[in-house]
Amino acid sequence: MTLTAFAQAFIYKQTLSVALLADLIHNFGDALTAIPLGVAFFLRSARGERWAGLAVVLAIFISALVALGQTIDRFIHPRTLSHLWLLAAAGLIGFVGNEIAAQVRLRAGRRLQSPALVADGHHARVDGFVSVGVIASAAVVAAGMPMADPIIGLVITLVILKITWDAWWTVRGAGHHD
Repeated sequence: MTLTAFAQAFIYKQTLSVALLADLIHNFGDALTAIPLGVAFFLRSARGERWAGLAVVLAIFISALVALGQTIDRFIHPRTLSHLWLLAAAGLIGFVGNEIAAQVRLRAGRRLQSPALVADGHHARVDGFVSVGVIASAAVVAAGMPMADPIIGLVITLVILKITWDAWWTVRGAGHHD
């Protein structure tokens, strides 16, 4: 996910798409969630895994808030997007990167019987479809609707908030089975 986020960050500098910014902020957050999950698995602690799950939820939520702030700013201060083909490529990179992460996390989570890792795998899969929103933003802006970018950025932010809610319930539920 780190490579995906860095590739998207490079493309963001060229396009200034707020839809892409929302996606890449979230992807950077996802890359950082590997740290607490890795520590919890290394320590083989159910309590540590619950804390790691909460760290994942917090990272997702913070990424949603940052994306929301940037999207609101873009509504107030609209910008013309450029390099729309690069923008679409960034969405494709995000989709592929998230799907690879989803496969790895889901397989490992099932093998290790880790609700937090399975939840993170499902979250990565949904994130891949969020990245498809970046492709849609490029297409709709290319079709002559420049305000589509912040609108799609807002939709992506709402999806990230839904992911936060679902991850919270998964992690919360995992803590009640001890």
